[in-house]
Amino acid sequence: MLVKLAVVRPALSSRSLSPQELGDFEQELVDQFALAAAASGITDDYINQERSVIFSFLRFLGNYVWTAAPEDVDRFLNRERKVRGLAKSTIHSKAGTLARFFDFLSARYQGEIHNLTGHVVVQPVDEFNRPAKADYGGTIRVPPSRTDVEALFMEWRQALPESRKYLPAARDYLAASLWRRVGLRINETVMLDIRDWRPDLGERGKLHIRFGKGSMGRGPKTRMVPAINGIDDLLNWWLTDVRHQFGDDWNDPDAPLLPSERRDPELGRNRRAGDDALRSGFTKAVNTWLPEWSGRLTPHGMRHFCASSMYERGLDLKAIQDLLGHEWLSTTTRYIHVHDNHVEAAWAVANDRVSQRWGTGTR
Repeated sequence: MLVKLAVVRPALSSRSLSPQELGDFEQELVDQFALAAAASGITDDYINQERSVIFSFLRFLGNYVWTAAPEDVDRFLNRERKVRGLAKSTIHSKAGTLARFFDFLSARYQGEIHNLTGHVVVQPVDEFNRPAKADYGGTIRVPPSRTDVEALFMEWRQALPESRKYLPAARDYLAASLWRRVGLRINETVMLDIRDWRPDLGERGKLHIRFGKGSMGRGPKTRMVPAINGIDDLLNWWLTDVRHQFGDDWNDPDAPLLPSERRDPELGRNRRAGDDALRSGFTKAVNTWLPEWSGRLTPHGMRHFCASSMYERGLDLKAIQDLLGHEWLSTTTRYIHVHDNHVEAAWAVANDRVSQRWGTGTR
């Protein structure tokens, strides 16, 4: 647990501060940054990660934090990249942590730091040394065509009755269908319980996603996903024909919607299927029925397919953002990949609308 410390007040001049007092003041600044983060709802684990980055930078700096300049961050990030060989996404995250910390110092403690040390805090993470965000390591997850995906799932569904292990095969098919049709993340799928299917909500029912991906360590982000695109029929099939075959916990609202075949003796119900099992089942299906995409098509790739197919069918970007649970619309736009003729097709539709509105068309 984080313990709140007393706020440091400027009572001494810079000349009268001992190295111990300067060190204590620096520690107080880091602690106050952590407390502010906790007050905003950021999780303790994420706060600890940020503190670790800050202390790593201070050890590298070899001086007090208020002395840091852009060239110090240049050297630090260069070491993290070239010497330590850290991933682009990790470098980007560390730069973001330092930038937030120095923004905090400038906003809240600039005056006190200057009075106590004689220094003016500058933002050492600037437009020149801030790394560009590494989106999936530079790889664009362009999904297969609609024809390929439909063929994959049709073959998969038809093969289910003949599967050597029908129950896990049906479960893996359902999970992949949730990725394909409404863009769930694999971890969101794993954490679904039976009670999360709410057929009483909306026209088709809704899935309560309780463990959505939160931003900046703020914990799970919940949302309600409408059972569009055939999800209502799939869940009715699953709960009516399949789920009860896993065990007698089919009527337990706290039991996992996608169970393992193994039992939890303490809880008296099936264990939750892990993401490795669902990922493995999907990989096997792709290798069997869409071999040209072997090693390339992932569960997250199906999330991209969902976004792209929804956009092509006319769903607006804001609706797709809400469906996928994105914090920012700019994230959603990176998930959408359309065919080369999309611009031409959109232009033709727009022209047709103008012609009909003003009566200049042939229709």
